[in-house]
Amino acid sequence: MTNPVPLTEIWRGPIVESQHLGHAVICDTSGDIVESWGNPEAIVYPRSSAKMIQALPLVESGAADAHGLTPEHLALACASHQAGAIHTDRVNAWMSDLGFSDDDFRCGPQMPQDRAAFNHMICHDEKPCQVHNACSGKHAGFLTLSQHLNAGSEYVDIDHPVQKACLEAFEDVTGESSPGHGIDGCAAPNFLTTMHGMARAMAWFAGATEGADARQSAAIRLWQAMIAHPDLVAGERRACTELMRACSEPVAVKTGAEGYFIGIAPTRGLGIAVKIADGATRGANCTITAILIRLGLLDPSHPTARRFCNAPVLNRRKQETGVMKPVSGLL
Repeated sequence: MTNPVPLTEIWRGPIVESQHLGHAVICDTSGDIVESWGNPEAIVYPRSSAKMIQALPLVESGAADAHGLTPEHLALACASHQAGAIHTDRVNAWMSDLGFSDDDFRCGPQMPQDRAAFNHMICHDEKPCQVHNACSGKHAGFLTLSQHLNAGSEYVDIDHPVQKACLEAFEDVTGESSPGHGIDGCAAPNFLTTMHGMARAMAWFAGATEGADARQSAAIRLWQAMIAHPDLVAGERRACTELMRACSEPVAVKTGAEGYFIGIAPTRGLGIAVKIADGATRGANCTITAILIRLGLLDPSHPTARRFCNAPVLNRRKQETGVMKPVSGLL
């Protein structure tokens, strides 16, 4: 990853103790760069920040409507949820409606990040199922599309019709031919693109016009579902959920593994892509929060803004020892 620049700093006392370097790009609906930091042409995996792109074929194909999917289902298709009951109950019901079981998933089991679900599982000596995977909503969407297409059960294979549809949508909205793919933590392909390409894609979502074509109408349904159900997209105390609730106008934001974060600002016609080079979530959370503040989408005095940006660093005795903040000039 070439030419990342400092984006977030952790101060202890009078000095910078640590820095998170990375890249950030803001695009308008024409695909042009409005502002950037680092290298807009850096090629990276957007990881789970690309889930709304992966969900486009689910909606535009007619599969979502054919199976009666609601905005809650669409929010879960874009989610990296923490496997609370609010998430797993809905995904299990979705799977049951399709005639599938947990064994039909290809995402693998994962311990819940939701504290109540985690504690229940530990206290009752239970093992996690695949529905507890943070990506089970996305995989339920894949299974819905696969059933609609009468395709095979191995929907995560790169040559499966579901993944071919995802790649076509990905290259269309990023405006780039993907140079390759890797396998994500949930076993699905994740396609490479540049930072500019991902920001361009998010700006395309922001500027989509209802009724212009099936893809643009699908895009609007997806970002509207995310904003309407931020609790389903991630969960309590998670940056995605808290930032969408805190913004002063509709904004869809979505984290991805290894320090990725995107933003879709429909009222501004802007798309945002952030990548922290060392993969640190705290750096990505701080940087996306700073950019939302910079764009006037988030009040810097809002408690959520203060939690992720200009946040005090506390020791074990709850003494303030420093601060995590964006680099000078980012705000």
